[in-house]
Amino acid sequence: QVQLAESGGGLVQAGGSLMLSCAASGRTLSNYRMGWFRQAPRKEREFVANISWNGGRTYYADSVKGRFTISRDNAKNMVHLQMNSLKPEDTAVYYCAAAGKYRDGVQPTDYDYWGQGTQVTVSS
Repeated sequence: QVQLAESGGGLVQAGGSLMLSCAASGRTLSNYRMGWFRQAPRKEREFVANISWNGGRTYYADSVKGRFTISRDNAKNMVHLQMNSLKPEDTAVYYCAAAGKYRDGVQPTDYDYWGQGTQVTVSS
């Protein structure tokens, strides 16, 4: 079992940048496909991005493509989400999630382990 802890959230003006980090413990991160999701108030949790176990493949939601970049450092057991050109509609709690190495998917149910989330607020 892997434990996940997000950090890096905060308040930023529209057009600004933030980098979220997810620290994993308990098991080696290379055993997992990793994803980022977000949930805004009164909305369902939605997919943001994921990355294969070795970092060779990434996939993004259309709403963040070209603005966000997901990356991982298996040696440090870390996953990052670089967020640029932020918009007020990016405001949400952002969650890091892990799925089995060979699993794929963009639904929350495709992921087995979750962090507690970190708040990102983008002001206009």
